[in-house]
Amino acid sequence: MSSFAKSEAKNAIRQRIERLTPDAPRQWGRMTAHQMVCHLTDGYRMSSGERKPKMVDNFMSRSIVRFVALHTSLTWPKGVKTVAESDQEQGGTKPEAWDRDLAELLRRIDAFQPAVKIPHPIFGALTEDEWNVWGFRHADHHLRQFEH
Repeated sequence: MSSFAKSEAKNAIRQRIERLTPDAPRQWGRMTAHQMVCHLTDGYRMSSGERKPKMVDNFMSRSIVRFVALHTSLTWPKGVKTVAESDQEQGGTKPEAWDRDLAELLRRIDAFQPAVKIPHPIFGALTEDEWNVWGFRHADHHLRQFEH
């Protein structure tokens, strides 16, 4: 399983992000490429405890959904709603300057160190390994929106 605990996985995600352009057409969903960059950055802010989203977890999301999302290679489904704090049309960080926002995302990926005491708003408490898998899989999922 790919994970941000492995430098080659971080590098692969970095390279894909560096190929993005602000006008990249989406294959699905409603985010623009720039909104997606800010969405991923907000996700990494949440994993470090810098942003504190409202918990929306339940028994299913903490058990079955978490297991499938973080312990299998099944592709994440398209169109799943995110929490308001990382939705750029609600409480998420608004896109401003592409180069600056992109650089901030890359910086956060390079510095990614999950705070295991911080629960994921949907999956609940995660181990360090699960946070590292989430870090990779979340970016991979959204990058697929903009890759042909």
